[in-house]
Amino acid sequence: MNKTVRVALVALLCVGAAACTKKQEVKPTPPPAAQPTQPQAPVSDGKYTPADLDTDACLRQRTVYFDFDKSEIKPEFQQIMACHAKYLRDRPSAQIRLEGNTDERGTREYNLGLGERRGNAVSSALQADGGSASQLSVVSYGKEKPVCREHNEDCWSKNRRVEIVYTAQ
Repeated sequence: MNKTVRVALVALLCVGAAACTKKQEVKPTPPPAAQPTQPQAPVSDGKYTPADLDTDACLRQRTVYFDFDKSEIKPEFQQIMACHAKYLRDRPSAQIRLEGNTDERGTREYNLGLGERRGNAVSSALQADGGSASQLSVVSYGKEKPVCREHNEDCWSKNRRVEIVYTAQ
């Protein structure tokens, strides 16, 4: 190959390579059409807030019922204890008053003691799940604050309870 042909080939290759590396003109893409945005839910860190006291199904359950002459928490109320204990852990400034109640049977003194034992049982369960003793207070009303005044087992079972009352959220 003579020199002229070689130079022409090299020139062709350079021109071809230059054409391949030539900058492409980038046309700006138009912004997407404005779409209505849906409100974003706030990012939750998994902690309860005071608003959850009214909206969370578990926290709205604030009554623990007891069997006749018993102060042991029934298994079906363990989940409620766990929810309220988590609320206490998440909200160190929260305060709860545990109001122990009994049915009408028994003496005033016996029922006051039983109401207190029931309140203390709920307090112990909340503390076992992480609630602080300083966040809890127990009061016994005995048979003085019935929610039902009939004289039958169905009514009495509604009066054997501890009510969870938030005094500070």
